[in-house]
Amino acid sequence: MSETTKISPNLSSTERIKQKSDGLRGTLAEGLLDELTGAISDDDQALVKFHGMYLQDDRDRREERAEKKLERLFAFMIRLRIPGGFLTPEQYIALHHVAGEHSTGTIKITTRQTIQLHGILKSHAKPTIKAFSAAKLDSISACGDVNRNVTCAAHPAQSPIHAQVHAFAARISEMLLPKTKAYYEIWLDQEKLTDKSEEEDALYQDRYLPRKFKIGIAIPPNNEVDVLTNDLGLIAIIENDVLLGFNVAIGGGLGATHGNAETYPRLASVIGYVPANDDDRLFKAIYTIVTIQRDYGNRSDRKLARLKYTLDKYGADFFREEIAKRAGFALEPARPYVFNERVDYFGWQQNHQGLWYYTLFIESGRVYDSETLALKTALLEIAGIGKANFRFTTNQGLILADIKKKDKALINGILEKYQLLAHTENASAIRKNSIACVALPTCGLALAESQRYLPTLLTHIEKLLTAHELDKEAIILRMTGCPNGCGRPYAAEIGFVGTGPGKYNLHLCGDHEGTRLNRIYKENLDEATILKELDVLFWLYKKERITGESFGDFALRQKWYKA
Repeated sequence: MSETTKISPNLSSTERIKQKSDGLRGTLAEGLLDELTGAISDDDQALVKFHGMYLQDDRDRREERAEKKLERLFAFMIRLRIPGGFLTPEQYIALHHVAGEHSTGTIKITTRQTIQLHGILKSHAKPTIKAFSAAKLDSISACGDVNRNVTCAAHPAQSPIHAQVHAFAARISEMLLPKTKAYYEIWLDQEKLTDKSEEEDALYQDRYLPRKFKIGIAIPPNNEVDVLTNDLGLIAIIENDVLLGFNVAIGGGLGATHGNAETYPRLASVIGYVPANDDDRLFKAIYTIVTIQRDYGNRSDRKLARLKYTLDKYGADFFREEIAKRAGFALEPARPYVFNERVDYFGWQQNHQGLWYYTLFIESGRVYDSETLALKTALLEIAGIGKANFRFTTNQGLILADIKKKDKALINGILEKYQLLAHTENASAIRKNSIACVALPTCGLALAESQRYLPTLLTHIEKLLTAHELDKEAIILRMTGCPNGCGRPYAAEIGFVGTGPGKYNLHLCGDHEGTRLNRIYKENLDEATILKELDVLFWLYKKERITGESFGDFALRQKWYKA
């Protein structure tokens, strides 16, 4: 171990686990063989995140099992690494069958443009990973203190250079993968390395990062990727359908802790510009920013370890100077850009090449067959004909993509057969613009419901909007079961953040474009109080707004926030 990575007495327990883990191996291989428990050791629970997994339990059944003196019903959540959210139809078919054979059966589209499966028992973990590997899919670095899934503007109709921009997501993801072969040894039974020098990691060393790291790529004027909520955001600068380069923004992140004023959500700050005609320079800048966070991020207090806190501690000028010193060039001044929307393009759209795309509304990103909608069956049938790729959005939507003109009618027929056209077209504007995190029963951090409750709450809110003749307003509304912000509630016009069973903080005043955070309006509200408050707020909005004024801008003008 080098002097620069010597274990310090001030490190958090997770830092010590990482450095003693033998390249993220720990005792995972041994723990998987222990049939006396559905869990793994505490140390291995920290390490398995780097392999794209969380150990969870069914919180709905905790009390029942405790009464029977049974261990909690432990299971893994596995999240895939899908840069830019793209799957072939063959890969989607594999995903469908893996979900049915090894998980709860529900496919969850996440707010980071990927997929996660819940309820995977320990004995099914390796078969799940092996099945994904056979489909050329993996979960490496989908969780843990490394670069997570790289998100990118999803819809090819956004720009003729979409494919060029989208390709950067996969290249960045590949560049920032850890070098350890632990994933392949433990889950895919590959032979152990005899020469560990083969996995020496100049980027992550044996420390990895102080905390998770998220990267997003946006194509203005649409900010549907919520680029400024990322640790590192790249904003494409395009002129006359030519990609010139990217503005670089750092320091975004939405996690916070109730009652801890030192923690806070933050949007990223644009610190400069890098031309795209020199790939080496762009990738050096990205790599360098990650190394600065590696070296200067807080490794004592994980609540203060994200890049946003490093930026606020050292300042933007420090980052610019360090980038110039480490990369060998300075960032150029940021270029002008404008965001004027933040939407998924629902329904049929055509791109510049004549290919067709249908964006489906999928409530809270949950793909399953309900009593009224055979969504999962329909998507499998579409994948089975091999005429459409699958592109996930950061708003938990799904684009049936890259469809040739001659195949459009066939796809449309399946959508109509399973009533998915009507499902998407009939969803209200506010429902289409809603996001919910997983929360209960599987998330161990959840204080309140989210994805299971938001659809019901939205039904009540829709009635209020209709009563005030506001049902066509595409207000952006989001909910999370805790303050960690996985559903990006702080970047919504209306945000709900769980504080306890049935209780939420109500946040208002975020803008429609994702360039302004909202603020707390009132705290610890139950459903009846939420609806009472919104009824008054919608009445005022209808009565006093300026023509074209969004709900978030009106709320800010009215100063609907706590002082």
